[in-house]
Amino acid sequence: MPMSYSGYLLGFDVGSSSVKATLLDSETGRVAASAQSPDAEMRIDADHPGWAEQPPDRWWDHVLRATDKLKERSNADLGDVQAVGISYQMHGLVLVDSSGHALRPSIIWCDSRAVETGNRAFSGIGAEKCLKHLLNSPGNFTASKLKWVMDNEPDVYRRIHKFMLPGDYIAMKLTGLMTTTIPGLSEGILWDYVEGKVANLLLDHYAIDPGLVADIVPTFGVQGETTRDAARALGIKPGTPVAYRSGDQPNNAFSMNVLNPGELAATAGTSGVVYGVVDRPVHDSKSRVNTFVHVNHDPAQPRYGVLLCINGTGILNSWLKHQVMSGGDRQADYPAMNELAASVPVGAEGVVILPFGNGAERTLENRDLGASIYGLAFNAHTAAHVLRAAQEGIVFALNYGNEILRDMGVEVDTVRAGHSNMFLSPLFAEAFATVTGAVVELFSTDGSQGATRGAGLGAGLYASADEAFIGLEKVHSIEPDRALEGAYADAYEAWKSALQRALNDSEERSPAL
Repeated sequence: MPMSYSGYLLGFDVGSSSVKATLLDSETGRVAASAQSPDAEMRIDADHPGWAEQPPDRWWDHVLRATDKLKERSNADLGDVQAVGISYQMHGLVLVDSSGHALRPSIIWCDSRAVETGNRAFSGIGAEKCLKHLLNSPGNFTASKLKWVMDNEPDVYRRIHKFMLPGDYIAMKLTGLMTTTIPGLSEGILWDYVEGKVANLLLDHYAIDPGLVADIVPTFGVQGETTRDAARALGIKPGTPVAYRSGDQPNNAFSMNVLNPGELAATAGTSGVVYGVVDRPVHDSKSRVNTFVHVNHDPAQPRYGVLLCINGTGILNSWLKHQVMSGGDRQADYPAMNELAASVPVGAEGVVILPFGNGAERTLENRDLGASIYGLAFNAHTAAHVLRAAQEGIVFALNYGNEILRDMGVEVDTVRAGHSNMFLSPLFAEAFATVTGAVVELFSTDGSQGATRGAGLGAGLYASADEAFIGLEKVHSIEPDRALEGAYADAYEAWKSALQRALNDSEERSPAL
């Protein structure tokens, strides 16, 4: 029987570009208000090439600012909020002392400094053992970032009380408790799938004290209650349960009810992701795509998320907007850029862009190629060609990863995505559907909405996942354009040829071991 509920759910999506907040009517599943902070993209600090950091308090400040905007945009009384949910940028490292103060800026998801640390661990432990127990190489993930701090900032390491993920930090600011989740540990390559516990295999190899791991709480369920200070800052009641927490990509899948084997979700924000659900622990032998514990995993009914990530996605479009399409009297917005890109035929008349300019790319075995443009002729091509080549390059990079998913047995037939970010471009959505051969279903939702629904489920306000998705609307579907399949196939082959040249050049530049 459905449970009785009346009031609001509050959800936050703490990204590297912004914090989004949603207030959802728990009875109708309709959005009462939404907001984001800052209005422009949040700064990422990069003191050295390949680094990417953000102070954790910057996220908390924008959580408060986004909540203030919700109050301005809604007649709702936030005192009626029944539960809070959190979605967050994955793979970041937050280090706190015993008082909960951050000891250094967070090393976030697109930071590349720990690549070699993870590669050495993969070799030292052994690829077969790593893939059996961890399903992934330690790579450039949270555990390897912590090892980097141990080796390079020993004074900071000695002061650590707990290490956490970005969402764990926001939950701590809300509840005062230092906790994490099993899916969260898995995204840090800190979960042993064979033993069903924290991966002492990797902790021991890195000589990391297991006492630094935060206490584990369920993904759905009361993880803590808001403190008086946090509640006052947000305008909600003290003791309001924090009842859901998930990394942004599993949460993106959850937000579109992607919970069972054969279902896939995609997103194309700063980074681009295709995320498929399977019921068995699978891995790619080269760890080019990654397997994590999905939000609804249960030992009796296992669910794993296979994640393909391309770091250089919307950030390329953003770079073009701010660095190429704007300046002086010239200002461009994304709709105008999309229209301009669509004025050029498939293949951008020979212009090819590799979008890999946002750190080491997993699908390229953690190589950092940088972005590049091929075939540009100054007398023949315009800004429109560059814009089209950028959108196609992102689609091609995602499809390059999709081929790895298919080799693992993950079918890419129907993909659900939020009607947001790059999927707001009709050209991008059409190209994605045609190149991948998948039907694309676009939904009116985002990560912060997913967090509200997760909070309602975790707090027991909804009796089932189906009930939690009341009010979720599909905007429309995009079928592959059969008339353009040949043109896109030719353009994709040209793109792969450019990628192979870049990979070969990278090998030649690499110093001999």
